[in-house]
Order: sequence, then C-alpha cells, then structure tokens
Amino acid sequence: MKRRLMAAAVTLILLAGGLLAGQRKADPPMRLTEEQAADLAISEMLAAWQIGDVETLRGYHADDLTVVSGGFEPPIVGWANYAQAYTRQRQRVIQPRIERRNTLMHVKGTMAWASYQWEFGALVEGKPSVARGHTTLVLEKRRDRWIVLHNHTSVISDTGPEQPATQPPPK
Repeated sequence: MKRRLMAAAVTLILLAGGLLAGQRKADPPMRLTEEQAADLAISEMLAAWQIGDVETLRGYHADDLTVVSGGFEPPIVGWANYAQAYTRQRQRVIQPRIERRNTLMHVKGTMAWASYQWEFGALVEGKPSVARGHTTLVLEKRRDRWIVLHNHTSVISDTGPEQPATQPPPK
C-alpha cells in the first residue's frame, strides 16, 4: 500500500510538472527511457530510505545485495543483513534528509550503474550531523523493475578548507 501511495505521489509530481510546462491534458503520457526509469527507481528508493520505510525499501533491493558502507567495516551481504544494519542505524536518526546531485547514469540492456554525489543531514542521537559523499549503484532490471544489486558508498572526510599552496617569495 505504501509503495502504491509513493508511486502515485511521484506520478502526480511528474504530471504536474508536465502540465505546468504547457502540456495539454489530452496529450498521451510520456514513456520513460530506461535511464529515466532507473533514475526514478533510485529516487523512490532514497525516499523510502529517508522516511524509514523498510517494506518499500525492500522492493528496490535484490536478495543477493552487497553493500559497501561509508564506514570502515566489512561489506554487508544479503538483503536481510542490510535491513538489520539499516534498522539499527535508523533508530538513532531523527529527521534525515539526503540530497542527490550530479548523477551519472549508464544503462546497457538489463544492467545499469549510477554514480552520484550526496549530502546528508539529520539529528543523530539528538545532535546535528552532516555528511557528504559519493555512491555508485549497480542495478538490474528484473520483472520490469530496476533493483539495486550493489551499493558502494564513500563518505568524504572534511578536514577543513583547502589552503592555497605557499609560494616562495619572488627574488
């Protein structure tokens, strides 16, 4: 039920955007390219991740999923193990928000890979927390749905503003 509501909300947003752009109601709905469909699946997956909906999140991941997290820990193998790790993490987080940008998407047949940058913000154990990083996803189209087979996430360590290189004084 939640998956249908989320899909309906995304569809309404896409349709409203098209109508605001001057599309007439009589125009047939646009068919998504495979790149667009895979990108939409990523957006829906991240929305489920953000609101803590494990049931919907499940629909976007393979049973044989592998995940390399941004922490220095062994890879997670299998949906069940990922769901446990996600649930433990999510219990510590309030009001998470993740913004994705600069997505590079490539589709070849029933396989796709996407790389993107992200910014995360939330209250973690009551304290503000922010992070930035990169994610690469490997997806496969199974039963007309794009699902994640592999997720590799890297957190960027901010050590402060970059300092300009010092130049020796001119002679």
